[in-house]
Amino acid sequence: MLKEVVATRYVTPLREGGSLPGIVEADDLGTYVMKFTGAGQGRKTLVAEVICGQLARRLGLRVPELVTIQLDPVIGLSEPDQEVQELLKASGGLNLGMDFLPGSLGFDPLAYEVDPAEAGRVVWFDAVINNVDRSWRNPNMLVWHGDLWLIDHGATMIWHHNWPGAQASAAKPYDASDHALAPFGPDIAAAAAELAPLVTRELLDEVAADVPDEWLVDEPGFTSADEVRAAYVEALLPRAATIHERITLGPRTEGRPQQPPGWLAERLAPRPRPAGENTEKSTDKDGTT
Repeated sequence: MLKEVVATRYVTPLREGGSLPGIVEADDLGTYVMKFTGAGQGRKTLVAEVICGQLARRLGLRVPELVTIQLDPVIGLSEPDQEVQELLKASGGLNLGMDFLPGSLGFDPLAYEVDPAEAGRVVWFDAVINNVDRSWRNPNMLVWHGDLWLIDHGATMIWHHNWPGAQASAAKPYDASDHALAPFGPDIAAAAAELAPLVTRELLDEVAADVPDEWLVDEPGFTSADEVRAAYVEALLPRAATIHERITLGPRTEGRPQQPPGWLAERLAPRPRPAGENTEKSTDKDGTT
């Protein structure tokens, strides 16, 4: 079960995403990126965030800690932005929070190197959850303290928007040609050999159990929240076992930037050494460095 906190202050909106998440402070003295039940994408976005985020963490991928956040709509009474105020009013009750990573930078494939092993694990994971929203156009990754962190999984598992066709949809291949990490030669076979055996029914049951009941009730075609959880497990379990056989890494889409912009190229270029500076390591008289 996810840790539950109470929002104490709404700090500022984050306008990069369509759902208008916001930074909030909570009663545990933590700061979180909050995603709202009242956003236009609805509660299924939050369900996807929990299942995919928790699955990634259990597989050893870096995803900020997730919590549930109790929100009292009164917190938005002093908010001057009408759009934000309406969102807060529509989101009273339980919402989702992601640990805020201060000082993190958006991942830029032209500025950061990723080794093939890590790239393979991320591409394989995105194939399992059918993540179409980690492309070079919108990487949805952060670099924090030199490490790669995965965020924003609300657009995954598209099959949960049409449960009668879920099994057929979950059996489809995954085109990773435009994936943000495709240029790094992802070792998908190694990732599958390492991670696929870890995705057991027991693991998926535990991950699905982290989704609050109130985000699953009243789902058409199901009589209980546990039935909905089981449907997620039945879609993900066979996909994790075989999706590596159906991942395509083809030519990238036209329009993808091929080199860093000028300002970034200057930042990345090796700095010239001052004239006369010895470029070799100093050596002591006894020959040690």
